Amino acid sequence: MTVRLRLGWVSAGALGVLALALGALQSVVEPALPLLQRELGISTAEAALIGNVLLVTGAVVTPVAGKLGDRYGGKRVLVGLMAVVSLGGLMAGLAPGLPVLLLGQVLQGVMVGALPLSFILVREHLTAGRSQAAIGVVVALFTGGGMVGTACAGPVAEALSWQWMFLLPAIVVIAATATVARLLPDDPPGRSQEGIDWVGAVLLGGTLLAFMVGLVTVTGGGAPPLLAGAIGVGVAALATGWVVVERRVASPMVDLRMLAKPAMWSACVLTLVMTASSGMVLFLLPQLFAVSADGYGFGAGTTGIGLLLLPGAVAGAVSDAVGGIAARRFGPRAVVVAGTVVTAATMIALASLHRAQWQLVVGKVLTAFAAGVGTTALLAGTATAIRSEDTGIATSLLVVTRVVGVALGAQVAGAILDAGADPVTGRPAESAFGTGFAVAGLVAALSLLVVHVTKDKGVQA
Repeated sequence: MTVRLRLGWVSAGALGVLALALGALQSVVEPALPLLQRELGISTAEAALIGNVLLVTGAVVTPVAGKLGDRYGGKRVLVGLMAVVSLGGLMAGLAPGLPVLLLGQVLQGVMVGALPLSFILVREHLTAGRSQAAIGVVVALFTGGGMVGTACAGPVAEALSWQWMFLLPAIVVIAATATVARLLPDDPPGRSQEGIDWVGAVLLGGTLLAFMVGLVTVTGGGAPPLLAGAIGVGVAALATGWVVVERRVASPMVDLRMLAKPAMWSACVLTLVMTASSGMVLFLLPQLFAVSADGYGFGAGTTGIGLLLLPGAVAGAVSDAVGGIAARRFGPRAVVVAGTVVTAATMIALASLHRAQWQLVVGKVLTAFAAGVGTTALLAGTATAIRSEDTGIATSLLVVTRVVGVALGAQVAGAILDAGADPVTGRPAESAFGTGFAVAGLVAALSLLVVHVTKDKGVQA
């Protein structure tokens, strides 16, 4: 019989506080992007990189973190990752310019691996019934931390400075990690000898980062054709190398053989398209809220932007719970179609109706809820359409696809705004926002085409 060590209230509370701080650290950038652009003197597309490099690191670390925890023990790996996150938070808070801030964000991105490690620890130290409740609490606190970060980024930046948006959560992470390291019982390392695909992780991260930096360079203007071609060749070489490694390595970080399964590849394509549209909206709205009120914008500061985005964050959190229920009752395909129709119609409407704040707030709520319900339904539908032993692999692949989609959408939105910027003022023209919303709507509508093409072999109804 397995003997489970008691997880004390203080150590359990420290895990909860850690999840709360990580959620806040992840979300402070979104409402503060216009402020960071002004403070650092960077372009719109460069600003998109600040949030995207964190997502890229998360996409790479997520499949690896669970394997490391199973092999070396969840507590040991969690404390190590949190040391990296803390260093990243301090670097971002003390950054003199964009390069150091981006490096700090890269290091902070390993926070995404904290959730599966927390689940390992909870399962190890609690009974099955209590561990399920505890996992729910950890996820809820991480989501709540995202809302706290969205709402508090502005007041902190305006009362202190933008640096403290990163420093304060980092200090909390350090304190909570120290408590976890001291009080949480050690969990024994597992017996798994499954290899860690470090080469694949590096190649995937390099491919995504090279693509995003290349997009900024090419769309920023002034890049000679030879440089643009060299960037394209570099991205293609990295991507090809990653595919080759994943097909040959014994234990790949992303098992590409899963993509041969109709339910899996159709779910990945749908997830990529839906999250790319969401990523565009995620980036466009703060930029539009911040545009000077003497033109077509609203002149909102960081605090105002955070408050305007908060209803959408709440809707996104609620959608994760609703998506699973809706998929079970109506079928994943019906939920995806409904979410796609709502998202596409909302974005196309915002292309012309974006002169009032309430229009944008309602648009954000609708798209956040629809996208969250759709992607969660896809995850649930895919999990039931494949063998139970493949669930972990499929989940990791969809998580990576979801993160890549959001980052890609945000970077494309930044490129659209940069392409439509006034050469004198650098401010995007109103038509650039209209184009961005319209493109986001058309991208979302592609999901309907994917659903139709895969109706006989994709996600189960």
